[in-house]
Amino acid sequence: MGDFDVIRDPLWDNIRLDPLTTTVLDTAPMQRLRYIRQLGHAFLVYPGATHTRFEHALGAYHLTRRALAALGERGELTGIPEEQQVAARLAALLHDIGHYPFSHALEEAGFPHHEQLGVARLGRAPLAALLADTGLPLLGARVGEFITGRSASPLKGLISGSLDLDKIDYLSRDARMCGVPYGAVDVDRLLASLTLIDTGGGRLELGVQEKGISALESLLFAKYQMYRNVYWHHAVRSATCMFKRAVRAAVREGVLSHQEVADATDDGLTERLSTVDRTGLARAVPARRLYKRALDLPASEVPEETEPWARAQPDLLERVEDQLAAELGLRAGELLFDFPTNPSMLAVDLPLRTRTGEVERLTGEGVAGQFGLPRVADELYRSARRLRIFTAAPVSRDLIAARELVALSPRELESRLGHRALLPGPQPR
Repeated sequence: MGDFDVIRDPLWDNIRLDPLTTTVLDTAPMQRLRYIRQLGHAFLVYPGATHTRFEHALGAYHLTRRALAALGERGELTGIPEEQQVAARLAALLHDIGHYPFSHALEEAGFPHHEQLGVARLGRAPLAALLADTGLPLLGARVGEFITGRSASPLKGLISGSLDLDKIDYLSRDARMCGVPYGAVDVDRLLASLTLIDTGGGRLELGVQEKGISALESLLFAKYQMYRNVYWHHAVRSATCMFKRAVRAAVREGVLSHQEVADATDDGLTERLSTVDRTGLARAVPARRLYKRALDLPASEVPEETEPWARAQPDLLERVEDQLAAELGLRAGELLFDFPTNPSMLAVDLPLRTRTGEVERLTGEGVAGQFGLPRVADELYRSARRLRIFTAAPVSRDLIAARELVALSPRELESRLGHRALLPGPQPR
């Protein structure tokens, strides 16, 4: 017991840290996470949402230790090298070390994915030398494979997948800190039902026992509720869109570099932006002078053949926004278009061991009579999504026609931009 440190956590109570974990926790990349809020700008809506990526990393690590302990007690870790088990625990702790300030906003804005940055940090001081000194020469590489989802280990599902423990912590923690009742997950039941299943040819994969189906459904429904009510709340999305636009402008003008942004903390980037921002957006967000909704439509009222350009092509998105703004008599940057997407939000793909010992696969088709939530996942996903247009000032024109834009391909949009109006009807003088 003397070899372990203990941290008190408001969600999971005591979190035990072995000496290696304590050393990793005290490195600069991990300590930086104390100053990166877990939920970005959600604290502008939910004042308690000031918890950090550091707390979340500890929680994910704790749940991974618990899951490994449960698997070990049942003898399921026999034959799995110690290096893989250590790598899984450390990957849970380190999975967010590449995170940008303010949650996932900057990935939406076209910046490289945080997992890519995290793996790069694993290969630099101080973490590279620290992991190399463990006596497990490939530990750093194994941790990186877990973080990026490329690991061949049966334990991969603990870190990435339908049941990854990252989800269990952030849903539970986010709900607690926001003070909402939506994120309830039957954590104990879910952890107790995890199992390694032979899916053919001796290949082991993390799955769930039949007794854990209800707990898995609670996880998926909690995720849906949190997206609908917290992550995609209209004021949170307005602040996020304003922030993205301000950072992109600063980087484009050369007053901020990609590396400066990647290395910054929330408050550090906010302060730096306030001194270089020419749009006014960077000062408006922390003052909560947020753009208001000029259009707010459920995804059910948006053409089904939607294109991913609104999230995947931020340069094109800005051009659409600025032409719409001009058509409404607004200046560039005074209209922001938002249609967030996460197609895998309720996706499920993992093996199930039934009470009779048979192995089935849980997918979007569900399992008749047992697991029905995936079959309504598409409808739940649509009900969580909203197409919104935020503007700096009220507009007098009806923007309902803007919903048709998301059905246009990038090529179709390119042909219309600058040649004719995106919105039908009279243009402002």
